[in-house]
Amino acid sequence: MRTWVLLIAALWSLVRVGPQRSSLLNKKGFVYGTVGHPVKIYVKLRQNSPFLICMDFGRASKETVDPTYLWIGPNEKALTGNNRISVTNTGQLMVKDFLEALSGLYTCTLSYKTIKAETQEETIIKKRYDFMIFVNPFAPGWKTACNVSVDCEDITNHNILQARDRIEEFFRSQANILSHHINRSVPAMHFVDHSFQVVRMDSCRPGFGKNEGLHSNCASCCVVCSPGTFSPDVDVTCQICISVHSYGAKSCP
Repeated sequence: MRTWVLLIAALWSLVRVGPQRSSLLNKKGFVYGTVGHPVKIYVKLRQNSPFLICMDFGRASKETVDPTYLWIGPNEKALTGNNRISVTNTGQLMVKDFLEALSGLYTCTLSYKTIKAETQEETIIKKRYDFMIFVNPFAPGWKTACNVSVDCEDITNHNILQARDRIEEFFRSQANILSHHINRSVPAMHFVDHSFQVVRMDSCRPGFGKNEGLHSNCASCCVVCSPGTFSPDVDVTCQICISVHSYGAKSCP
C-alpha cells in the first residue's frame, strides 16, 4: 500500500478485495464460483477467509438434484474438515487463521443430476470452480486504528497527516513563545509556514509485494509472493527465484 510517512516510516499493509470478488460476495460473506474463471480472494493474515461456495450464483438459484462436492487444496489433496479447514455438507469451505503457506489454488468440483421429464433419464453434470486465495499482511495494532466500516489505509493516512499538522502547529507556537515571552538570551527560533513536509512511502513486508499484472483487481495490495518469487526486505516487488516452491518466501535458497 502507499501511505504518508512522518518522521519515521510506518509500514501498514492491509487487505483489499477486487471488483470481481465484490460482485460475487454477498452480505453474508459468501463468495460464489465462476465456471472457467478463477475467483481471486485476498485475506488478512491470521483471519478467516470468507465462505467459498462450490457453485455459481446462477446455479444456486435453481434446484440442484443430489449434489456432491469435492474440494482440492493447494497441495492437490482432497480437503476434509479439521481445525484449520471448515467444509460443510452444502459445499461451503472456509480456511481459518489464514497464513502465507495456505495461499494458492482451491478447487471444487460440483456433481449433480439432471432428469429428463419425458424419459426420466438421469445425467450426471460436473462443474469446476477455482478460487485463488492470497494473504495480505497487516501491521500490529490495526484493530485499534480501524473498524469494519472504514478503509484502514484512508484512516491511517488521515491520522498521519493530522500528526503533521499538530507538529507544525507546535513549532509555530514555540517560535511565537520564544519571540515574545522568553528571556532574550534564548536563541531566536523562526518557523516558516508550510515548511514541514511529509513524503509518501510505498513498501511491503518481507515475503510480500505488489504485482499489477497478476493482481490487477487489487493493484495497491501487498500480496504474498507466489512460488518462484521472494522478497527479503520491505520492497514493493517480489524478485524472481526459480528454486522457491512456496508462498511468502523471504529468501532465495
